[in-house]
This record gives sequence, structure tokens and C-alpha cells, in this order.
Amino acid sequence: MADTSPRPLGDVLTVEQAADRMNMSVRYVRRLIATRRIAFHRIGRSVRLTTVDVDAHITAGRVEPLTASDVWSGMRSVI
Repeated sequence: MADTSPRPLGDVLTVEQAADRMNMSVRYVRRLIATRRIAFHRIGRSVRLTTVDVDAHITAGRVEPLTASDVWSGMRSVI
């Protein structure tokens, strides 16, 4: 039988707190919510985000640096 008990959310943040955690503006976080590019919870009329969801959004945007071998291997396919 599946466990249907609610899981704890962990730390829950307001939009302002999430913006501070991301070092971004409140407007940016509200835009992420409006376009549903970040997971959020609606509690009544309030919107809350978990630290796990904010950290996952930041991690998903990570771009790895290019190395010299990556550049040269890409050049060989062009030539």
C-alpha cells in the first residue's frame, strides 16, 4: 500500500526571501512563478517556495566551462 502521508516541505520561503537567496530581484522571482519556471506552493492567497526548489532552479541553470579540447573538437566538425 502506498504511503499517502504528507511529506515535510523543509524550509519554506516567501518570494522576498527566495529573491534574497538567489541574489535576484523580487520581480524576477515573481516572473519565474508567473511563467511556471520554478515550483511553488500556493497557501491561500500567499505564494511560498521551498529552499529545495530554489536550489534546484539555480542548479538547473549551471553552465559548465569550455575547455580547449572542447573548442578544438568543435572546430574539426566545421572544417
